[in-house]
Amino acid sequence: MMKTSDFDYELPEELIAQTPVEPRDHSRLLIYRRKSRSIEHRHFYDIIDELNPEDALVINDTKVIPARLLGVKEDTGIPVEVLLLRRQNATDWEALVRPGRRLKPGTRCVFGDGLLRCEILGNVEEIGGRIVRFSCEGVFEEVLDRLGEMPLPPYIHEKLQDSSRYQTVYAKQEGSAAAPTAGLHFTPELLDRIRAKGVTIVPVLLHVGLGTFRPVKEEDAENHKMHSEFCQVTEEAASTLNRIRQNGGRIICVGTTSVRTLETMSTPDGVIHAGSGDTAIFIRPGVAIKAVDALITNFHLPQSTLLMLVSTLMGREEALRVYREAVDRKYRFFSFGDAMFIE
Repeated sequence: MMKTSDFDYELPEELIAQTPVEPRDHSRLLIYRRKSRSIEHRHFYDIIDELNPEDALVINDTKVIPARLLGVKEDTGIPVEVLLLRRQNATDWEALVRPGRRLKPGTRCVFGDGLLRCEILGNVEEIGGRIVRFSCEGVFEEVLDRLGEMPLPPYIHEKLQDSSRYQTVYAKQEGSAAAPTAGLHFTPELLDRIRAKGVTIVPVLLHVGLGTFRPVKEEDAENHKMHSEFCQVTEEAASTLNRIRQNGGRIICVGTTSVRTLETMSTPDGVIHAGSGDTAIFIRPGVAIKAVDALITNFHLPQSTLLMLVSTLMGREEALRVYREAVDRKYRFFSFGDAMFIE
C-alpha cells in the first residue's frame, strides 16, 4: 500500500510565498541531478545553462480566467461565492459553491447588480460541486472579465496587486481555474535567450482544474480519484517532440501539467500522439514515465498528488530529502515560490 502519510514533510508557514518575486526569473532554482543524486543552488535565470541546443522545452499555454464570482442569493440576499472549474457548453459550468448547503438545485444567484445571473442545476458528486447555468446581457467572457476575480489558492492570504503575475507570459488559451505555476518564472527575455540557444519551445495545453490541487484524503493513495481536466497536443507539437527525442534531444517539461499532458498522449514506447480530451492521469511511484526526460517544477504541498508525481521521477525518499534541504535553505514554497529542476 502506498500511504498518503508517507508523502508528508514539515513546512514552516513563513516559507509559503505570499507574493511573487520581481523580476520573475530572479526566484531561486534548486537543481537535482538524478545520476549523482546531488543538489545545487542557483537562480532561475541560470536555467539556460542547463538546456542543450537540441532539447525541447514543453510549456502549458493555458490562461487563467477570473473564475471567482462573488454575488448574492436572489431570494434572500445572502452572500455567495461561485468558483468556475470547467466549462460544459455555452451556458453551463462545473463549479464549487459556497455556502454549499444553501445552494441546492433550483437556487438562483445574482452577480454585479444583475449583470450576471445563474441557476444551480445539479450536483457534481466527485468534486462536491454543482452544475451552474449562467445568463447575462452581452458576451459572457466580457462580463466575467468585469466581475470575476483571480482564483488564488487558499494558502495565499495577500491580495495580488497585479493579476498578470498569476499568468505565465505565454498564457494564450483561456480555461484554467489555476495557473501552471512552474511557468511563472519565465520572462519574455529569458525565453528569447533560450530560443537563441537552439532550444525548441513547444506549447501543449492542459486547463488546470481542481484535480491538480485536490488533497488526497484516502490513506491508501492508490484509491485517490483525480478530477478530470481537458488537455491537448497538436499534430505539430507531437511530431516536433518525437523528432527531437529521436535525434537525442531531451523533452524537458515546464510544470507537472505538461508532464500529465504528454504522459496522457503517449504510448508505452514513449511516442507522443496528437489528440485532445479529458485526462484523469495520476502519476505516482510505480507508474512508468514514458515521454518526459526532465522537469522544471515548484515545491508542492505535503501529501499532494504533485509531490507524488515528483517522487515518481526521483524516488520518494530522495524527494523528501531534497524538500528538507529546501526548507533548511529557506526556499519559498508553492505557487509564488521558488523552482526546482530535476534532470
